Amino acid sequence: MQQQAVDDLIALLDLEVIEVNIFRGVSPDVSVQRVFGGQVAGQSLVAAARTVDEDRHIHSLHAYFLRPGDPSVPLLYQVDRIRDGRSFTTRRVVAIQHGRPIFNMSASFHVSEGGLSHQLPMPEDVPDPDDIPSFSERFAPWAEKLGDIYSRPRPIDTRYVDWSPPTQHEKKSPTNRVWLRADGKLPDDPVLHTCVLTYASDMTLLDTTLRPHGVNNLAGGVQMASLDHAMWFHRPFRADEWLLYDQDTPSASGALGLARGLVYNRSGDLVCSVVQEGLIRPA
Repeated sequence: MQQQAVDDLIALLDLEVIEVNIFRGVSPDVSVQRVFGGQVAGQSLVAAARTVDEDRHIHSLHAYFLRPGDPSVPLLYQVDRIRDGRSFTTRRVVAIQHGRPIFNMSASFHVSEGGLSHQLPMPEDVPDPDDIPSFSERFAPWAEKLGDIYSRPRPIDTRYVDWSPPTQHEKKSPTNRVWLRADGKLPDDPVLHTCVLTYASDMTLLDTTLRPHGVNNLAGGVQMASLDHAMWFHRPFRADEWLLYDQDTPSASGALGLARGLVYNRSGDLVCSVVQEGLIRPA
């Protein structure tokens, strides 16, 4: 377990209040070229949630990545309280750096209600996460070549079901199943668990669009960037317990790739749906 890395993630998502509706966040690593998209999405959701009554829970978010984030300067999050209705609350969040928006999110919150319920079943042919090597174990043979970003402690443990070495360039199925969880204990705050999953949801999804083409972004040859990201939260969950991220890619064309993901808890409950489009431009 990497509890210190998880505690650092909790601190990363704990934004500073600057003024009413204005928050400030930082990046943990100034050595990278740009801010991780999941960080900006997770921090934006924190900003939105802090302007909403506690009896309302996030049920969907829709976001656009507008510009690369600069990890060397803070991020300013400005929240627009668009609507406070009887059942739904809507917020818009803009992340700003160097006087320009780099990220835009619309988030909707909903009071708890009863109603109809159904879901697609969880895949049955998936090995248990305890039987799959961890991320650090998978990448250990290439850690020195790939850099310390693949060997340093990580707050999210990702265990690949559909694994292939980073040196392999064979065409694969358009699916990508990954077990993931915070690699340590999280507080009981359900908002934090939602924000941690939002952070983690951007880690493997766009990579799925490369699998049918035998292209590997670690080896170069392709320029990748998240362009938009949408999530729907269906049922309560804990982000420090194993979640299966069942991903696929229905289409890629015109240097753009579309990927989808269904997130299940270990009991088989569908807790979240994710869709992302990204740039996958041959270099």
